[in-house]
Amino acid sequence: MINITHKSTTHRTAVAQAVVKVSSEQTIKAILEKRVPKGDIFTMSKAAGLFAAKRTSDMIPDCHPLPIEFTSIFHEIDGLEILIRVEIQTIYKTGVEVEAMHAASVVALTIYDMLKPLDKNISIEHIKLIEKSGGKSDFANMEINGLKAAVIVCSDSISKGNKQDKAGKAIIEKLQKYPINVSDYIVIPDEKEVIIEKIKNLCISNANMVILTGGTGLSPRDTTTEALESIIEKRIPGIDEAIRAYGQQRTPYSMLSRCISGLIGNTLVLGLPGSTRGATESMDALFPAVLHIFKVMKGARHE
Repeated sequence: MINITHKSTTHRTAVAQAVVKVSSEQTIKAILEKRVPKGDIFTMSKAAGLFAAKRTSDMIPDCHPLPIEFTSIFHEIDGLEILIRVEIQTIYKTGVEVEAMHAASVVALTIYDMLKPLDKNISIEHIKLIEKSGGKSDFANMEINGLKAAVIVCSDSISKGNKQDKAGKAIIEKLQKYPINVSDYIVIPDEKEVIIEKIKNLCISNANMVILTGGTGLSPRDTTTEALESIIEKRIPGIDEAIRAYGQQRTPYSMLSRCISGLIGNTLVLGLPGSTRGATESMDALFPAVLHIFKVMKGARHE
């Protein structure tokens, strides 16, 4: 199975369909009059579909076991076709498309099995996903393009050439997955006045986003936090909470995090941990959802 440990838990929904086509109106009449020898096809196939939804990971090797929190199975007769519609919902890290299609196919197979003594020419058709929501796909149409981001690495040892930067480059790698142009990559000493000057210059140059890594811990050189606290105009505590909650699920040391974020004018400023793991996990916790802030600000300017 692929690694989904970096993903965030969201509300995910999938709707799938299947169609069972019979060859005779007599078969449909037997269904409606409840004369099928094996019983009520709707009650039996619905039960089978519920079992299938919950057991998908046992049947499909790459499917992750996940909590199925809602399943709806709907039948409709249209001419010689029995239309099956399955909706599944969960709150988890990965979607439920395969679970919905698996359930729809098992509902169809159950109906086929129950009707075959009456009709030898039944077919199962059009098993497919109708719709899905939740996760990264919800942000695919945010209409946010041309964003400029600057990445600042705050470190005395890296700025002196004694160490190589990994956290800043990890942040850039994450940004490249989105419609964001990394216009600046800067390594500076971990000094408050230098940090403040760089941030102000980037805000003046109309950077949409400034992401800093380093200088946010509990050490005496906690200069990034101090610098940001002195110049951020509007704090966004929910961003800090999201980073900490995400990290806390992965290591208890996240309780010590002092990440800080907010707005300077229309520029989003994020102060992330200096470790590569901390910076990477913070980016996973925030993106792409944090990009919604630019859509909100754009809408506010047009009101």
